[in-house]
Amino acid sequence: MQDYQRGFIEFMVASGVLTFGEFVTKSGRKTPFFINTGNYRTGEQAGRLGEYYAQAMVAQFGDGFDVLFGPAYKGIPLAVAAAIALAVRHGRNVGYCFNRKEAKDHGEGGALVGHRLRDGERVLIIEDVITAGTSVRETVPLLLAAAKVRLAGLIVGVDRMEKGTGELSALQEVRASYGMPAGAIVTLTDVVEHLHNRPVNGKVVLDDATKARIDAYRAQYGA
Repeated sequence: MQDYQRGFIEFMVASGVLTFGEFVTKSGRKTPFFINTGNYRTGEQAGRLGEYYAQAMVAQFGDGFDVLFGPAYKGIPLAVAAAIALAVRHGRNVGYCFNRKEAKDHGEGGALVGHRLRDGERVLIIEDVITAGTSVRETVPLLLAAAKVRLAGLIVGVDRMEKGTGELSALQEVRASYGMPAGAIVTLTDVVEHLHNRPVNGKVVLDDATKARIDAYRAQYGA
């Protein structure tokens, strides 16, 4: 694990984005941990978040992308923040765009906002987390309808490493279904490894009992 990955894990905890307890996911699974990126709410947090994504993009995708696409709604600030960080920190001035939930039927019209996609451009999709991959399945047709783009890949904040719609994880399903790479800033294994009995701001958030619940959850739902 790299320093920026460790920093990202602690940043999620400090921001109240990564929490531990008893939760129910959208798919109905009872989970001992939850990731709510809606709890990022300040300019400083957005700036740091963009830098973590940018570091992961450069590390995993190099210069293999031209445009960032952030699916509405949570993907929008991610794409903007990451594009800024790529320009400021890495000298990469890439375009970004995102979709409207409802296509605009006046003015310039269309379903996409921001960079106008062109044939041959390599689009990297940016998300917070994915469980069943529904957002990606909705996103890909939008991109391919806009231009003859190439799918450069998918980057998420955390790979939950659990089954998607079948036996594969959501990221594995993306790789298999669309033939594109899919990665994360950190995996659940990274999170457990770094936080187990380690204090963050003076408090241990992942003790032995919590780890046991995560282990049991992964035994049931892990890919």
